[in-house]
Amino acid sequence: MTRIHAGGRLRSSAVGITAALIGWFILVEVTSGILQGYYVPLFSDIVSHLGVHDSDVNWFEAAQLLLSALVVPVLAKLGDMYGHKRILLIATILTAGATWWLVFAGSFWSFLIAWALQGFYVVWLPLEIALIFERGRRSGHGVSATRRAAGLLVVGLQAGAIIGALAAGRIFAATSENLTLTLMIPAVAVTLVALVIWFGVPESEPVRGRRLDGGGFVLLALALLFVTSALTFLRLNGPGFVWTWVLLGAGLVAGAVFVRYELRQDDPAVDIRVLRKPEMWPVQATAALVGISLLGAQGPLSTYAGTDTALGYGLGLDATGRSNVIGVYLVSLIVGAVVFALTSRRASPRLVLIAASVLVGIGYLLFLPFHLELWQVLLNLSIAGLGSGALVAAMPAAAAAAAPRGQTGIASGLTNTTKTIGGTFASAVFGVVLAAGAGAVASQTAASLGGYMAVWTICAVGGFVAAAVLLFVPKVAFADAEEVAVSPTAAE
Repeated sequence: MTRIHAGGRLRSSAVGITAALIGWFILVEVTSGILQGYYVPLFSDIVSHLGVHDSDVNWFEAAQLLLSALVVPVLAKLGDMYGHKRILLIATILTAGATWWLVFAGSFWSFLIAWALQGFYVVWLPLEIALIFERGRRSGHGVSATRRAAGLLVVGLQAGAIIGALAAGRIFAATSENLTLTLMIPAVAVTLVALVIWFGVPESEPVRGRRLDGGGFVLLALALLFVTSALTFLRLNGPGFVWTWVLLGAGLVAGAVFVRYELRQDDPAVDIRVLRKPEMWPVQATAALVGISLLGAQGPLSTYAGTDTALGYGLGLDATGRSNVIGVYLVSLIVGAVVFALTSRRASPRLVLIAASVLVGIGYLLFLPFHLELWQVLLNLSIAGLGSGALVAAMPAAAAAAAPRGQTGIASGLTNTTKTIGGTFASAVFGVVLAAGAGAVASQTAASLGGYMAVWTICAVGGFVAAAVLLFVPKVAFADAEEVAVSPTAAE
């Protein structure tokens, strides 16, 4: 009886600590969302302030995506080695410094460098997932606790994005269009979050005796650098630019060398053997496929919503109307994350992921026959958003559950890297597809309906392929040890 009572106290204590962690991390993710939503309404004013062209904004996104793809695996592995809180705090301090730099950046290149360095915030969520999982592991409920927490963190992330998008314009107006004062708000928010992490978050227990595989990370960085640069040039310069294919080929060669090198290492940067596991590779593949629609389709969605209806398609919405459409989509992401957090307690996490992927496919497939009315577009986006929200919440948690002890950070972080690569690839392809149709219609700037059809088809196929890939996951994957023990399918 004493043992049971002591075990109950230990479990209650662990659950309490995990709940406290989730509360702090929701604040962190709200701030992450603010960073992602705050600047978008201000881009026109930032462009004027810097004295550059509207098209130069593309370089902001490209630089930040490139940096995030490079640093997330390294920082996530360092979290596994030296403590996830320590690396989370360092990443937050770097993000705060870059955000303050943006406030006072007076030239395009200065702003571009600061904007890229601000991308350190992308490692926040993987490190938070690792902290929650490692803390929950002690109570025997690490997997289920992480699933529920991931849904709540994504709610905070998307809520922050909405808050940031709505607040930016109002703050800019309230400060008499003083851009410097307006840009101070996210800088203050990130600074406060650094204090929250410093004083409110306990450290995880790193696995001793690990080492940083410098050679592996250099090869990985080169492969990512070549591939993401090639995709950026594909989007900006089109398929006729020869360096696009040279860089893409170099990236594939570097990737093959990286895999062979890692298989010979005792403590690799990325454990390829773990990635081969049936619980892991479908998760990483799904993250890349989700990135197609989640990150790649937002630009085409905005331009389609603004296309003049006189062309026979498009919605003809002004900036406010387009913002409302994006807002509905973000709300559906929040609902999807909440539904995942609730249903994953009772339903098989594997089945929930498959159903979410199917919803993404159905949502974008419905665009093919139904795209002429606003209500049709909102309905389609809401269906796809429900699935996307659940998947965004599920991917890092599922990867952490499939990783061995000491590799939860890098496994969670890789879902962000593969999602970024999928989104970058889709963004480049969509840019080429839509540009190919421009000028073939009455307007010389609008993309053709066929181009948009191609975008929606690719997004739909990505969702259905993700569902098919997840069928390869074992039925009892992503479950606590207790759940596996009592599951009637555990022996299958």
